[in-house]
Amino acid sequence: MYAIFRTGGKEYKVSPGDVIRVERLGGEPGATVEFNHVCAVRKEKLDVGSPLVENAKVTATILRNARSPKVRVLKYKRKKQYRRTLGHRQAFSEVRIKEITM
Repeated sequence: MYAIFRTGGKEYKVSPGDVIRVERLGGEPGATVEFNHVCAVRKEKLDVGSPLVENAKVTATILRNARSPKVRVLKYKRKKQYRRTLGHRQAFSEVRIKEITM
């Protein structure tokens, strides 16, 4: 059994028990979250929504909220003495999928 759902502008394919990283969610670690934007669910047969599957949801538990390692961004223009360095750390939430319901 698996489901494809959308959160944070991205789509994820998950099964019960999977641990995935999604864009930062508002809850504290240990909180339960529900994802209602389910695009497809497969149990015995594949149910594809247009655009969403009716009454389907994915339930998950937040394991931790953290930030990924720093990514360096360098802007550079040759012959002009122009250099700028920026850094970015993306925030994420790590969640464990509990169940997929229809």
